[in-house]
Amino acid sequence: QVELVESGGGLVHAGGSLRLSCAVSGTISGITSLGWYRRVPGKEREVIAFSDSRTTMYADSVKGRSFISRDNAKNTFYLQMNDLKPDDTAVYGCMISTGGPLIWSQGTQVTVSS
Repeated sequence: QVELVESGGGLVHAGGSLRLSCAVSGTISGITSLGWYRRVPGKEREVIAFSDSRTTMYADSVKGRSFISRDNAKNTFYLQMNDLKPDDTAVYGCMISTGGPLIWSQGTQVTVSS
C-alpha cells in the first residue's frame, strides 16, 4: 500500500511563507508525477502544482510564489509557498502517480491571516 502523509500546515500572516512536506511510504515502482492540490469548502479541488519527468507547472493563482522540490533520499517532496495571501487559505494536500491513477493525501489546513 502506498501512503502519502503531508505536514507543515498552520497559520501564517499575509506575506509570509510556509513549506509543506509530503512523505511517501510503501512499495512503489517509481513516481512518474507528483503535485499539490488545495480545496476550500464549497469549491472544487484545485491542482496548484504538478511535475512530471520534464517540467513543472503551476496554477496561475500561485505561479511565481509556490515551488516544488524533492528529496529522494527521504522519499519526500515539498511545496514552498511564499508571499501568502488570505485567498490562499485552504486545505492543502499532495498527490503522486506511479504509472496508474493519482494517489491523494488527506490534506492539511493552511490559514493566512490579514
